[in-house]
Amino acid sequence: MVSPQTLTKKEIFRFWYPLSATWLMMGIEGPFLTALIARMADAKFNLAAYGIAYSLALVMESPVTMMMSASTALVKGKNSYLKLRRFTYWVNTLTTFTMLILIIPPVFNLIAYGLLNLPKGVADLTYKAMAILLPWPASIGYRRFYQGIMISNGATKKVAYGTIVRILAMGITTLLFFIFFKSDGVVVGASALSAGVIAEAAASRVMVRKLIPVVISINDSEEKISQKSIIKFYYPLALTSLINLGMHPMVTFFIGQSRNAIESLAVLPVLNALVFIFKSFGLSYQEAVIVLIHKTKNYSVLRNFERLMAFSVVAGLAAISFTPLADLWLLKISGLSPELASFSKAPLMIYTIFPALTVMISFQRGLLVYRKNTKPITLSSILEVMGVGIALYIGIHFFNLIGVTAAIIAYIAGRVISNLYLSSSFFKARNEIIKKQD
Repeated sequence: MVSPQTLTKKEIFRFWYPLSATWLMMGIEGPFLTALIARMADAKFNLAAYGIAYSLALVMESPVTMMMSASTALVKGKNSYLKLRRFTYWVNTLTTFTMLILIIPPVFNLIAYGLLNLPKGVADLTYKAMAILLPWPASIGYRRFYQGIMISNGATKKVAYGTIVRILAMGITTLLFFIFFKSDGVVVGASALSAGVIAEAAASRVMVRKLIPVVISINDSEEKISQKSIIKFYYPLALTSLINLGMHPMVTFFIGQSRNAIESLAVLPVLNALVFIFKSFGLSYQEAVIVLIHKTKNYSVLRNFERLMAFSVVAGLAAISFTPLADLWLLKISGLSPELASFSKAPLMIYTIFPALTVMISFQRGLLVYRKNTKPITLSSILEVMGVGIALYIGIHFFNLIGVTAAIIAYIAGRVISNLYLSSSFFKARNEIIKKQD
C-alpha cells in the first residue's frame, strides 16, 4: 500500500530547484574566474596556481563541507540547535587554525616544493592565493550550518538568495581589482572567492533569523542529542569530505610527474569548472533526499527523479563536449589559447559520464544520511581515493598518458568503485524504507 502522503515529481522539483540553482551559481563562478585569469598576464602559470590553491583550500574546507547535511538531518529543536551550533564553531576554529599553519612559509614550501614539485613561479603565486583564502573554511562552515536549517524548514529559496549575494560580492571585488589595482590573476581570483563566501555567510545569518525562534521553540530534549552523538554521526561525513577533497592534491602530485604537466595543470581547473556545472544538479540532490524521504517516505518517485536527472546531465554535457560548442566554451568563454583548447578536447569527452555518477552517489548518500548510517559513506570514499591513486599511477607510469587524461580516467574509475561499494548499504536502507510504505 502506498503512503497516503504521495510525493510527486513536481513537488520534488519545487523543493530541489533552488538548491540546484545554488550549486549551479557556485559552478558558474569557477568558469568565470578561470576565464578571467586566462585573459590576464602569465595565464598558464596563474591558472595552474589557481587550480592548486583552490584544491588546497578545498582540503582545508573538508571538515565543514558536510555541515549542511548534518544541520538538515539533526537540528529538530532547541537542544539540537545549540549543540550543533557549538560543534560548528569548534570545527570552524580548528579549520582556520590548520589553514594558518599551512601558510607558514616553511610548511608551505615543504608542500609546494617537496610534495607537489611545483616550479618556483607557480609556487609563489599559489602562496599569495592561499593567504587570501584564509577566511574561506570558517565562512563556509558558518553558512552551511544555517543553510541546513533553511532546508529542513522548507526555505530552500533563501539558500539560493544567499548564493546570489555571493556572486554579486565576487563580481564587485573583481571589478574593484580591475579599476584600482594591478594584480596577478590568481590574486584577483582568490580575493573574489574570499569576498564571496564571507558575504554569503553574513547573508545566510540574516535570512535565517526568522526561522531560529521557530526552531528553538521546539523542545527536543527527549531525543538526547549530545556532543558525543554529533561527533559519532558527523566524523564519517567530515572524513569523507577530507578524503575526497584530499584527492585533488594527490592528482596534482601525479600530474607533476606526467607528460605535459604544466599544460595539464592549466586546463584541469577549466575542465573541472565546466563539469562542475553539470555535477551541481546532482550535488544539490543529497539534501533534498534527506528531507523529502523523511517527510513522505516515498522512495520510488525520488529514484525516478534521480534517473531522469542522471540522463539529463550527461546529455547536456555531451551537447558541449562532442560538438563545436566545445570550441566556443574553451576558446571564447574560458579564454584558453588554441593550443590549450585543442589539448583539452579529448579529456573533456572522457569526462562526460562523470555528472551521472555524481547524481547516483548523492542519492545513495542522502538515503544513508537519512538513516543515520554514515560509516559506509566514508569507506566508499577511501576506496574511491585508492582507486584514483592506483589508476593515476598506472596511467602515467605504465601507459605514459598525458596528465590531464590520466586524471579524468582516474576520477571516473574511482567514482565507479565508490558507487559499487555503497550499493549494498544503499539497498538495505532502501528496503527498510519501502517496507514502511506497505
